[in-house]
Amino acid sequence: MKKNQLIIMMFSALLVTSSVNAMGPGNPAPGKPKQTKPNVIVIVSDDAGYADFGCYGGTQIPTPNIDAIAKQGIRFTDAYVSASVCAPSRAGILTGRYQQRFGFEHNTSTKVAAGYQLSDVGMDPAERTIGNEMQDNGYRTIAIGKWHQGEEQKHSPLRRGFDEFYGFTGGHRDFFAYKGPRKKEYALYDNQKEVPEQEITYLTDMFTDKASAFIAKNKSNPFFMYLSYNAVHTPMNARADLMERFASIPDSGRRAYAAMMTSLDDGVGAVLNAIKANGLEENTIVVFINDNGGATVNSSDNGILRGMKGSKWEGGIRVAMMMKWPGHIGVNQTDHRPVISLDILPTVLAAGKGKQKGLKKLDGVNLLPYLTSGNKGKPHQALYWRRGVAAAIRSASWKLIRVKDKVLLFDLSQDISENNNLSEKYPAKVKELLAMLSHWEKGLDQPHWYSSYGDENQLIKHRMDLKGREMERLYP
Repeated sequence: MKKNQLIIMMFSALLVTSSVNAMGPGNPAPGKPKQTKPNVIVIVSDDAGYADFGCYGGTQIPTPNIDAIAKQGIRFTDAYVSASVCAPSRAGILTGRYQQRFGFEHNTSTKVAAGYQLSDVGMDPAERTIGNEMQDNGYRTIAIGKWHQGEEQKHSPLRRGFDEFYGFTGGHRDFFAYKGPRKKEYALYDNQKEVPEQEITYLTDMFTDKASAFIAKNKSNPFFMYLSYNAVHTPMNARADLMERFASIPDSGRRAYAAMMTSLDDGVGAVLNAIKANGLEENTIVVFINDNGGATVNSSDNGILRGMKGSKWEGGIRVAMMMKWPGHIGVNQTDHRPVISLDILPTVLAAGKGKQKGLKKLDGVNLLPYLTSGNKGKPHQALYWRRGVAAAIRSASWKLIRVKDKVLLFDLSQDISENNNLSEKYPAKVKELLAMLSHWEKGLDQPHWYSSYGDENQLIKHRMDLKGREMERLYP
């Protein structure tokens, strides 16, 4: 009897061992289905120059980790954001809709429009975010970094589709700890709790650490991360050790910018390493995008693109954007078709076979059919912009800028630097594009608040005789 029991015990142990070996280290335990939804990380940088990334031609500041996203996936040469300044651009990324549809036309300010109050300055609570959509499709969500979508509780990420928030609500703050009093919008929050200033080391590193910890904590379930760095926005706060690395750059502003870009790139590298270390590389989508063109005040470089942050020139709205999803998107691809930040929401939602729960029509489109099947079609017939008196449209290679009663027309396939105004040479094209722009504007709301810079700033920035970085930087 004892001999038979011993044989049965040995046989049972053999079955258990075989079962464990069959599962392997990357396979789920019995009864736990393998995760089918891809994790999604959307990384946003702030005010960086188009030509300051290695994969976009930059040579002075190494960005190997950001470049790796392009090498492992796809780089878009003609990617745009829906606004050339921070807050409305982010509203577009977060909602997948032209932010002018809900009155978010300008950077947040105290100049409220008739019928609205200061408490209304921020993303309309009636709008659903990418966080809402991912949450409703089974994702754990977190927003890290710069929010800039309003200061009221109703605007908080924790009420806009994010399970967790680690960041600040304003448009900028010091990267190091404040030594004296600071505004509420500069406070660093860990969910609802304010992080004491004495615990703040260097913001870029802190956001990276939070992102890496979140990845490790949620590796067994699908997650969505909106990682919105405030680098390389002003103030130009750089770590001393990285400033020394770029001692060969004579201009102190550019030297600080290079050091801050390096912190950003190191942070992206740490996040990519966290994905790999937790065995998630094959099942994680990473999207990287800059929020608008290089700023006039941070020593950034837009290369051959005319204009900078705040303008409708290519240097204000064309940005670095890349995406990787191993096994689903080919490696080291370059795509020259116009795409826009609004496409991120429908694309990542579709990747997880999710369904949009909101009823409002998205302006972005799912890019996956264009990236994975050899589809040569164009995702968009046209792309549009408006902020105050300045508006623009791009259709195919044609770009029209309308500033009050002035119209500029360019053929970007021949003139990427927008030097030659062709409006008088092609009146029919001007008429066609103006009609398309006017039709788009009929679907917009009036601004709920106005820019603190006013219309004069836009009129000056789009003068044909205002040319060259030295002149452009005179008008932030």
